[in-house]
Amino acid sequence: MPRKPKPQPNGHCRIVLTGGPGGGKTTAGDLFRREMGEQVVMVPEAATMMFSGGFPRVHLPEAVHAAQRAIYHVQIHLEEAVMAQHPEQILLCDRGTVDGAAYWPSGPEGFFEDIGSSLERELARYDAVIFFESAAVGHMSIEGGNPIRNESLEQAVKIDHKLRDLWSQHPYFVLVPHNVSFFKKISFGLAMLDAIVVKLTPRSKRKKR
Repeated sequence: MPRKPKPQPNGHCRIVLTGGPGGGKTTAGDLFRREMGEQVVMVPEAATMMFSGGFPRVHLPEAVHAAQRAIYHVQIHLEEAVMAQHPEQILLCDRGTVDGAAYWPSGPEGFFEDIGSSLERELARYDAVIFFESAAVGHMSIEGGNPIRNESLEQAVKIDHKLRDLWSQHPYFVLVPHNVSFFKKISFGLAMLDAIVVKLTPRSKRKKR
């Protein structure tokens, strides 16, 4: 069982929503934000912002290196900017800084060496991790309206496994497994999110329902 999450030393709480392509994390995060109102705020996915804005998405190793370096730094500064704007809210991060290690051509060690960090240091940025397993694991379509998604089902499964190997080392890791019912999967993920937010939020600041 994962330990009870504790807020970051600076008082800010960050929860990562991650997983393989087509896992439903963005949908769950948006639904939860709407339900909780001002109690939580979303940090958008850096990769989607960059690639949809024109950053080239090609598979040459040098290009992948450049993209993942850029995504890492954009992710960090996105979190800092949202934190500064919303100092009292819990941050729901659509992916986190560890994700780039799963896409690095030479493996995670090369990624962390390149950015001058470590898996342990990056995991420590976050209070909890909720991992939405890709629908590709169940041989289901991962097309969900994201125009920058270009992975095949086989590629999505490999990415999902790499991401899970990395993020599951966080002391508060929660898996939302694939389910043939997307509704049931998202409902389970939302319940896990709600339980974590209750633990992270002082009773005096909890939203009355």
